[in-house]
Formats: sequence, structure tokens, C-alpha cells
Amino acid sequence: MTQFDTEVAVVTGASSGIGRATAEAFAADGARVVVSDVNAEGGEETVARIEEAGGTAIFVETDVTDDDAVAALVDTAVSEYGRLDFACNNAGIGGPQKPTADLSVDEWHRVVDVNLNGVWRSMRHEIPAMLDVDGGVIVNMASILGKVGFANAAPYVAAKHGVLGLTKTAAIEYAEQGVRVNAVCPGFVDTPLLGEGGLDDPEARQGIESLHPVNRLGDVDEIASAVVWLCSDGASFTTGEALTVDGGYTSR
Repeated sequence: MTQFDTEVAVVTGASSGIGRATAEAFAADGARVVVSDVNAEGGEETVARIEEAGGTAIFVETDVTDDDAVAALVDTAVSEYGRLDFACNNAGIGGPQKPTADLSVDEWHRVVDVNLNGVWRSMRHEIPAMLDVDGGVIVNMASILGKVGFANAAPYVAAKHGVLGLTKTAAIEYAEQGVRVNAVCPGFVDTPLLGEGGLDDPEARQGIESLHPVNRLGDVDEIASAVVWLCSDGASFTTGEALTVDGGYTSR
């Protein structure tokens, strides 16, 4: 038997990158997984990969800026599998790379709506479903940029700082009811999102790698492992934590 044989997990932003790796890691440990993303093709591919490996998963197309869509995602998890035990709120976007005063109002609101409000919308529906089964675990995907500043990324940095505050507050509110809430703060990880930010250029990539004492980018499986551990019995005394997995970036 694997550790999550009776559990159900929802992973948002699971069409690629960290979200896909996390969905696959949950499934490998026996969980039934609800994969969600705005990218239906990528989400269905994640489900196919899980099924090919012997796991169980379904895909639900979900835009985390739409509260009704998020409610439908959680409702589908419960109606399909009977419960919700784990949620990894991973959906996010990078946003424009501009100085703070050069951002448009729409650019600011778009990044914050996906990266912060989307996490809150998800928790708003996940927590009641978990309370129905006497508890569960939520892991919010933050970033090292939720702990430090970074030039030309104000909405992303602000949103990720907000995710940490939201995580700690909810952890306090629901601890006695059996819902643990934590966050993972990755360093720069080799994902399609990072490529969209310009790191397909070898010189730019090397510059980012050198910011980490280990002198490389993170791997998606390294972040997924942290998420799964936070959901395990081994982390049963861990809530309100912002777990940094960054190759030493924030230790400088």
C-alpha cells in the first residue's frame, strides 16, 4: 500500500511544470487526483501520464479568477471521489517585467487576481470540503519572492508575499479543526513559465543559476516532493509554515 491510498487531491495549474509534477507525485503515492488548469490540452496530458503510470486522475478545466469555476472544481472532486483531503494551489502567472511605476492598472490586477486572489478563492471552497471529512491539508505555492524583493516584478512579489500571509492566517484559524495550511517557496525552477520570462537565453539562464549557491535551477520533482511531504503524516505537526526549497538563494 502507498501512503495516500484513501485520499483525494486537487492540484491547480497542473498542465505542466510544478503542478504536473505534483499531481503525478500524489498519484504515485496512491491518491486519486483532480487535475485542473485553464489549459485543457496540457491538463488532459497530465491525466494521461498519471493513468499510464497506473494512477487515477480526472481533469477539470478551471480558471482560478472565476469563483464559480473554482466551486465547480471542488464539487467535482467530492462528487467523483467522495471527499477532498489535499489541495495544492499552484495556478499562477509570471506577469510583466517592468518597474513598479510603469505597470498599468490592468497588469497589476491580472497578476494579483491569479496569484493571490486565485489562492484565496481555492481555499474558500476547499476548506469547507475538508471540514466535512474532519480535516485535510492545503499547500499553497508561493515563491522565494514571497520572502524577498525582486526588481521589475512588483505584482508577482506582492502577490506571493500575500500568499504567505493568507497561509499563516488560515493555518491559525483552522488548526483545531484538523486542517493544516502550509506554503512552499521554491527558488527559480526549470519550468515553461520560467522560459516565458526570458530564461531560454543561455546567458540569462546562467545569471539566474548563479544566484543559487548550488549554481543550478531547481527541478520540478524537488518541489513536488516538498508538497507531498507537507501532506504526509510526517508533517502532522507542521502548519503555517513557508517551506523554502531554493538551493540556498535566500541564505545569501
